[in-house]
Amino acid sequence: MVTFIVLAAALTLAGVLAVAVPLLRGRSGAGAPDAWAALGAAGLLIVGSALLYAAWSNWPWRAPAPGSTPQTMVAHLARQLEHDPNNSAGWLMLGRSYLVLQEYPLALRAYERADRLSGGRNVEALTGEAEALALSDESELDGRAGRLIERALVIDPDSGKALFFGAALAERRGDLQLARTRFARLLAMNPPPNVRPLLEQQISALDEKLSGGAPAPAAAAAQAGAVVRVYVSVAPSVPPAASQAAPLFVFVRDPAHPGPPLAVKRLESRFPQSVSLSASDAVVPGRAFAPGQNVQVVARIARSGNPVGASGDPYGEVTYKVGQEGVTSLVIDHVMP
Repeated sequence: MVTFIVLAAALTLAGVLAVAVPLLRGRSGAGAPDAWAALGAAGLLIVGSALLYAAWSNWPWRAPAPGSTPQTMVAHLARQLEHDPNNSAGWLMLGRSYLVLQEYPLALRAYERADRLSGGRNVEALTGEAEALALSDESELDGRAGRLIERALVIDPDSGKALFFGAALAERRGDLQLARTRFARLLAMNPPPNVRPLLEQQISALDEKLSGGAPAPAAAAAQAGAVVRVYVSVAPSVPPAASQAAPLFVFVRDPAHPGPPLAVKRLESRFPQSVSLSASDAVVPGRAFAPGQNVQVVARIARSGNPVGASGDPYGEVTYKVGQEGVTSLVIDHVMP
């Protein structure tokens, strides 16, 4: 692109000289060179060619620079929405972006704006609000977050995300039959291959609870294999924590589906240490990882004491295949920007 600009500038200069030089030499029969005409022609050629090329070319002048970070791209989107505040799709995109960045209060505000613009009829905005609330405070599942999910299901009973959270909420409050109905409905919607085993596991577990029977041997074996084991240590390059009182959070996430973690543990920041997570550590009852599932395990030292990530928090991550790997090393070797 730099070479092209240099060549274009050279060609423009050649055009300017071709027009301006004869004017400066003076016309036949004229007493003096026409300097003002030469200056005007030069200015018109330079400015006009630049403006016309910027307007008519297909070069993405406003595209993010190659080195842009997700944070700067999201900040750019937020600035665009300041000038286009009624862009509902833009607010939804901003909410999704903030969720990925774990900026849950900002995600909540973006989804609330999209919700207001839709008159309370946008299912993605409602479920996004619920997710941001639950990630900030799990007790919201029994309050506003739960009500938002139920509203979303009234508007669209076939919303996959609303059905999933709705089933987990129904199980949380003890309505096992409703939870099973919602999981079964979601299973009938041809979910991705990595989600289907999880839904089948939840339906099987609910059937056992509803019948009052003990878990079948196959189900018990599967649950026993659904354990994530990591050995957490800190790299020498990471600055030591100001105090050992800063807790260590270890999360298990589904990399294919951003959202609430599948499981989490809060521990003391002592290193190294072995950590095991299972279905009993699930954030939302009924939403856990299954044997054979590829997950992402994240360990983060929360210097603010808050489970929501903050700038300056040291963290590390590793991929893990549930039930097919033993203890995996997880090194905290990054710091959140």
